[in-house]
Amino acid sequence: MKRISPLLAFVVLVALIGLVSLFGPREASLGASVRLVYLHGAWVWTALAGFAAAGLAGLTGLLARRPRLHDWSVALGQAGTFFWVTYLPLSLWTMQATWNGLFLEEPRWRIGVNLAVAAVLLQLAILALGRPAWGSAINAPFAAVVFWSVGTAEQVMHPPSPIAASGSLAIRSFFLALLVTSLLACWLLARWMLSRWLMRKRA
Repeated sequence: MKRISPLLAFVVLVALIGLVSLFGPREASLGASVRLVYLHGAWVWTALAGFAAAGLAGLTGLLARRPRLHDWSVALGQAGTFFWVTYLPLSLWTMQATWNGLFLEEPRWRIGVNLAVAAVLLQLAILALGRPAWGSAINAPFAAVVFWSVGTAEQVMHPPSPIAASGSLAIRSFFLALLVTSLLACWLLARWMLSRWLMRKRA
């Protein structure tokens, strides 16, 4: 039996995530617009998880001298960058729906844009260098920069954790299910990117 491509499984899963997001529980103040908040939050946390996994794999690979972990660091860094970059237009959509306008001076938005530019440039540099160990050496400190930047960003019109603060079990459960599904999509994308990276190395 022919195995399903991780890329095809990723595309199908992303489509499913988008469809399921349309049926999330409503919220008293935001109404149906809160469904964008669920998706936006899951997408951001998935990107952060991708960066964290890339950094951890890279650091472990450097310390233990495990070439396979370098390859995984590259793939996870690319997957995390995809989710981070695609969260930006989703963030604009969420701003418009929940704040009735675009607040582009919001600190977390500006930091998100800066990190997206840096992430894309660094991933392109890793591909250009073609050396997995360099990918680990780049991804490990970049993950630390991402978490430091997000953790110290001023919060203006952006609650720290609206889902966790919600008293609704339905909202928390739906968000958790959405997050787990998004993490699975990130894993599938990383698996596909790993196969492409290995093909590039062999060539």
